[in-house]
Amino acid sequence: MIIDKIENYGLYANLTERLARGFEFIKNTDLVSIEAGTYEIEDKVVFAIVQEYDTKEIKDCALEGHTKYIDIQYVIDGSELIGVSTKNDQKVVTSDLDKDYTFYEGETTYLKLEAGMFTVFFPDDLHRPSVKDGESARVKKVVVKVLI
Repeated sequence: MIIDKIENYGLYANLTERLARGFEFIKNTDLVSIEAGTYEIEDKVVFAIVQEYDTKEIKDCALEGHTKYIDIQYVIDGSELIGVSTKNDQKVVTSDLDKDYTFYEGETTYLKLEAGMFTVFFPDDLHRPSVKDGESARVKKVVVKVLI
């Protein structure tokens, strides 16, 4: 897992060409104006999902992981808590490998993500996004999916 501010993206963009394409989308797109939806960057290899939602109680947020795609999660506006953990000793609740998600039960450590920050989640990393920090708040975020 990586957590950082977007101005430091260059430290990580050279890890793979596909990650670089994902960061290029974040840096070169008017994310403030972009509508919620899915945007192809490279057909089924790199794509972005722009989301707008209200943060929720922990109990209403799923702990999830992926095996086919790396997630770059960038907060465009607002802030949220995101629970993080590894797959070690986490109980699988449900899984759909075709859709590349597995939901888990387990403990997490919470980090605060604010506008301008990003995380990168690899296949061994689990995350519980959308958690409210005190009061519920509106968040706009882009999740760039990068095929491994």
